[in-house]
Amino acid sequence: MSEQTDDAVRDDPELEARMRALSSPVRLRVLRLCAFDARTNKELAELLGVNPGTMLHHVRTLVATGFLAAEDERSGAQGAREVPYRATGLSWRTPLLGGSRVLVETFLQQIEGLDPDEVDTTWLGLRLNAEHKQELKRRLHELAQEFKDRGPDADGESLSLFTALHADRNPQSSPTVKTGEPSQPDAGGRGGPES
Repeated sequence: MSEQTDDAVRDDPELEARMRALSSPVRLRVLRLCAFDARTNKELAELLGVNPGTMLHHVRTLVATGFLAAEDERSGAQGAREVPYRATGLSWRTPLLGGSRVLVETFLQQIEGLDPDEVDTTWLGLRLNAEHKQELKRRLHELAQEFKDRGPDADGESLSLFTALHADRNPQSSPTVKTGEPSQPDAGGRGGPES
């Protein structure tokens, strides 16, 4: 987190509480499950394999911080009172404590048990200057925002998108290029370990 974000958090207890609420992979997965369909505590506990009491703690935390909103009560099995919850979309605009680490852990939990053919991956090595790095980040964000703003397709399949742009432990070597013969290193490709 940057110093500017640290200062903003110290000055805003509400923001700090929201950031802490999003520091749990379980809570992030709850928000994903409630993004398009309202779900009860019992349904969430079953879908994530979590004790209902533990799930209730997570749900209450997300409601208290504005990430989940309760919908009208409904009757469940044997007439039991159920409260379904739906994600509010606030998490899209909230910075994360532990940022990428919590998202990576959430991603790994989300894909656990999926058939490898169900995960479309791309791994690409790049060497970009600061301007081009910012351009890539901006364009990726704009594309994701565009699809988010469209809203869900009524006939759509539930999908998850995870992107990670990170420093590569691949330092630039000393150039040994002959004049007139530009070097063209393999910049990577889809899925291969050399990418």
